[in-house]
Amino acid sequence: MSRPPLPPFTHETAAQKARMAEDAWNSCDPDKVSLAYTPDSVWRNRAEFVSGREAIVAFLTRKWAAELDYRLIKEVWAHDGNRIAVRFAYEWRNDAGDWFRSYGNENWEFDDAGLMARRIASINDCAIADGDRKFHWPLGRRPDDHPSLSDLGI
Repeated sequence: MSRPPLPPFTHETAAQKARMAEDAWNSCDPDKVSLAYTPDSVWRNRAEFVSGREAIVAFLTRKWAAELDYRLIKEVWAHDGNRIAVRFAYEWRNDAGDWFRSYGNENWEFDDAGLMARRIASINDCAIADGDRKFHWPLGRRPDDHPSLSDLGI
């Protein structure tokens, strides 16, 4: 299975790959998201280590059961060969209605077929007031005309 764009990445194809990942994660569909990763993909997400698509689906299912009304923006930070570094922010609320913005960086490594073989994510959560939210689009894909992280000053 091939998942274009393929490495080595240019600035344009790295940005395309990041937007595809953002769109998939904004779907909050663990099965769909898992297909972008190799069957034996290895993750570090915060302090949790995940390996393989089945574990990725389980992880994302838990994540989106706890992080409600999830909206994410990713932005390429750097790229080289088969690697892309992105920064991101996402907003979500817990089941008590408290809002958070989570900030982070991810390092991605892809195989020759364009599937992500490694994902290393460092993430910090910050409680925010409802009035401080910046991501207000309907759940799902971020509209093309919505400001980027840089445009929002994040």
